[in-house]
Amino acid sequence: MNLTPRQVDVIVAIRNYRHLHGYSPTMQELADQLGTSKVTIFEHVGALEKKRVLRRDKHKARSLEIIADSKLPDENRGTKLPMLGAIAAGSPILAVENREELDLEQMFNARQGVYVLKVRGDSMIEDHLCDGDYVVIERRETARNGEQVVALLDTGEATLKRFYREGAKIRLQPANSTMEPRIVPADQCKIQGVVIGVLRTYN
Repeated sequence: MNLTPRQVDVIVAIRNYRHLHGYSPTMQELADQLGTSKVTIFEHVGALEKKRVLRRDKHKARSLEIIADSKLPDENRGTKLPMLGAIAAGSPILAVENREELDLEQMFNARQGVYVLKVRGDSMIEDHLCDGDYVVIERRETARNGEQVVALLDTGEATLKRFYREGAKIRLQPANSTMEPRIVPADQCKIQGVVIGVLRTYN
């Protein structure tokens, strides 16, 4: 894309915000997120428009749209890990080395695309989604009862919970017996995606 590091930061911030909220950030929200001034953000956005990476409607607050086809730097990293065979978690078996690869991008492939969020808190701990885990989210606007979803409330809060539609209400159920569910009107809850995987490191 021939972008400066700071221009890449702006594009990545816009992409991430759109993934999570379903719409673009305002200039002020971008400035706050990147720790800079609104004037500086306007300068970067103007430069990105000239490079035909961004498009915006000057008369709308949330019109920033990424139009470049090229992948961003954090989308070009390798997603393949060497897979050396199987290992027993029950009865003993022989772990045989096979020359295969596990392609994470292919494994978590979805028609509408996927993204990753880092779990904060323990509201889903009884579903084995722990603080610090990475959940792989399939981008969807609908969910079936019982699915783990990223739900955006009209307050602007995004939360990870199990989804249940109950008439005109939505119940967002934590997987933690010490916490109460959240009941909200259906028109005040927007589904941003559904959990299709979890990644955990032991560092």
